[in-house]
Amino acid sequence: MLEGRHTVIATGAKPQTLNILGEQYFTTSDQFLELDSLPRQIIFVGGGYISFELAHVSRRAHAEVAVLHRADRPLEKFDPDLVEQLVERTRQLGVDIQLRTEVKGIERRGDHFIVCASSRGQKHEFQADMIVHGAGRIADLDDLNLSVAGVEAGKLGVRVNEYLQSVSNPAMYAAGDAADSGLPKLTAVAEYEGGIVAANLINGNHKKLEHVAVPTVAFTVPPLASVGLSESTAKEQGLRYRVHWEKTGDWYSSRRVAEDCSGFKVLIEEDGRILGAHVLGPEADELINIFAFAIQSGVSADTLKQILFAYPTHASDVASML
Repeated sequence: MLEGRHTVIATGAKPQTLNILGEQYFTTSDQFLELDSLPRQIIFVGGGYISFELAHVSRRAHAEVAVLHRADRPLEKFDPDLVEQLVERTRQLGVDIQLRTEVKGIERRGDHFIVCASSRGQKHEFQADMIVHGAGRIADLDDLNLSVAGVEAGKLGVRVNEYLQSVSNPAMYAAGDAADSGLPKLTAVAEYEGGIVAANLINGNHKKLEHVAVPTVAFTVPPLASVGLSESTAKEQGLRYRVHWEKTGDWYSSRRVAEDCSGFKVLIEEDGRILGAHVLGPEADELINIFAFAIQSGVSADTLKQILFAYPTHASDVASML
């Protein structure tokens, strides 16, 4: 038996259960990354960033790839206009993207699998050598029996206060994917939350969780990145802002690397505050960090325009994006 004054729950996340027949035949994303070689036919269930990232890897390794997604639009947490561009590029790559297609079950037939799905009221079957789970993850808490310790938790994790302390048991703290903190479930966030918990354990509750600007990236080729508010969220909040949106396949920064799948959308409030930024294209995964800094630090669009970035880096496009 182990005893202590406090316990930190940081057990991460796991693929959510889909409650379908044949669910045991899924390959997880962790297992996929440990493969020594790829099978010929791969189906990814779910249209999130895990499926898209691994689909791009698989297709470039010459596998036959399909993505089955039950909603109208994949990559739902990213800007829909830029997602549309990326979906078109992904299909050009040879990935079969099936939208409004809900998986009902998986069967094993000989040395391959059959995915049974429903699309627009019709039944469909898809054959593959491997079925990868990319349909969402939940906090990995099921084996902890938290109710015995009076710890309230849900699919999003342990319910915590601003100190990342359990709302129902003050001896317990949680961080990362195991905490229902309201922040995205990302590595950088887990590190940030881990630091808060450590500080509060050592010196008592004094460091609070802040809702910082967190950039998120789908590492496809090219990458798709986002930080701050989406256009739909800004509308829901009744904010007064302007939108600058362009496809940038003909910009020099795209042409010089022969990449015509690129674009951006930036939301700027009337007072010049940057509300959100969404970028698709080469180096979008690095470029989004500039916008994250501006949003977090309160740097206005006018101020950001005055910064001289090295040319011809992708950051030198920032002024034209505002």
